[in-house]
Amino acid sequence: MKIRRLSTQDQSFDADLKTLLAFETAQDVSIDVIVAGILKDVKARGDAAVLEYTNRFDKTNATTLAELEIGKTELNRALNSLPSNQRAALQAAADRVKTYHEKQVMQSWSYTEPDGTLLGQQVTPLDRVGLYVPGGKAAYPSSVLMNAIPAKVAGVGELIMVVPTPNGERNPLVLAAAAISGVDRIFCIGGAQAVGALAYGTQTIPQVDKVTGPGNAYVAAAKRRVFGVVGIDMVAGPSEILVICDGKTDPDWIAMDLFSQAEHDELAQAILLSDDAAFLDKVAASMAKLVESMPRKDIISTSITNRGALILTKSLEEAIEISNYICPEHLELSVENPLEMSKKIKHAGAIFMGRDTCEALGDYCAGPNHVLPTSRTARFSSPLGVYDFQKRSSLIFASSEGAQKLGKIASTLAHGEGLQAHAKSAEYRLKD
Repeated sequence: MKIRRLSTQDQSFDADLKTLLAFETAQDVSIDVIVAGILKDVKARGDAAVLEYTNRFDKTNATTLAELEIGKTELNRALNSLPSNQRAALQAAADRVKTYHEKQVMQSWSYTEPDGTLLGQQVTPLDRVGLYVPGGKAAYPSSVLMNAIPAKVAGVGELIMVVPTPNGERNPLVLAAAAISGVDRIFCIGGAQAVGALAYGTQTIPQVDKVTGPGNAYVAAAKRRVFGVVGIDMVAGPSEILVICDGKTDPDWIAMDLFSQAEHDELAQAILLSDDAAFLDKVAASMAKLVESMPRKDIISTSITNRGALILTKSLEEAIEISNYICPEHLELSVENPLEMSKKIKHAGAIFMGRDTCEALGDYCAGPNHVLPTSRTARFSSPLGVYDFQKRSSLIFASSEGAQKLGKIASTLAHGEGLQAHAKSAEYRLKD
C-alpha cells in the first residue's frame, strides 16, 4: 500500500491538491438510461413493475407486494432475538440520537405590529417519508436510526422503509433498528424500483413526500431523477475523512481513523494534515503495519493508494485554511485546543474534537447525524436533521389598518412590474 505525500511548500501543491480531490460526480450514462426506464415502468405499472424487478434482481419469487411487507410481529421478533449486548448498544445509540435531535425541532412563531397586522411562520412536519436502507451484506442499522429517528422527532405521520433482501436474506439488526426507531411499514424491495415506488406510489405502496437514505449508483441516479416529484436528502459521494494533527497523538490511532473511512469503498478518501514531518512518517509506518490485520485490507489499500494523502503544512493555521478549502464530510481535530480551532472551521459536515474523539463515535452513537455532505458540498449544505422533515409556512394576517399601508406599497410596486391585477387586488381594499 502506498500513500501520496504532499507538501504545501511544493510549487505544484495547489494543482496536486485539486487532482487529489477530483471526483467525477456525474452519473454513468448507462446507469442513468437503465434507471430512467425502470422509473417510467414503475410509474406506469405500479405493483406489477416493482414485483417484476424485485424478483429479477433480488432472486425472490413473490407473487404480490403484500408478501414483501414485513409486519410488526417480525420486527419485534428480530428485536427480541438480538444478543443482549447488541440490543443494549442499539437502544443506547437510539436514545442518544433522539436526545440530540430533539434539540433541533423548529417552532412556529409570530409577532403583531402596532396596527394589528400579524406576521410569522407555522412549522409542520411532512406527512409521509420514505427511507431507503441498503440490504443483504451491506446492512447498516445505524442508517435506520439516523434517518428514522429525526423524522419521528419531527412528527412525520408515516415512515415507510424499503430494504432489499437478496435471496430473501433479512438482516435482524436492521429490522431491530426499525422496531426501535418506530418505522411504520417496511417493504423488502430495493434499487431504482423502490425509489420509484416511494416517489410515485403504487397500488400497495403509498406515495411519500421525501426520500432519504443511502444506496448504490442506481439508487443515487433514481433519487436525482425523482427530485421535484418528491424531496430527497442529498446525493452523497464517497465517504471522506480529514484529520488535522499536531503530531502528539498516537500514530496508530490516526492510522486507524484514516482506515475507518477508507474501508467503506475504494473511492473513499482519507487525508491527514500536519505540520510535523516526522509524525507523518510515523503514521505512514503505522498504516503499513496495521493494514495487514484488516479484514477489508484490499479495499483500504486501494482507497489509500488512489485517493489518500499525507500533507505537510507550514503550520496548523495553514492546515485550517486547507481544510476550509476541502470542506470534508468528517473532520477530526486531533490537537491540543480543538475547541479553539473549531471556531476557525467554516466548512465541514461534522467536526470531531480532541484526541479521544474518533469519527466512528459519530457514525454510531454520539448523537449527531451521520448523514453528512460530501464532495465539498459542505460549502452550502448541512447534516441531515429534524429540519429536513419539517417545513415552514409563512403567516400573514393584515389588519384593516395594516392593509391601507401595505396596499399602497404593493400597488406602487405592482404597477412598476406591469402587473395591474396585482395592483387592483391591493387597491380594492384601500379606503381612500
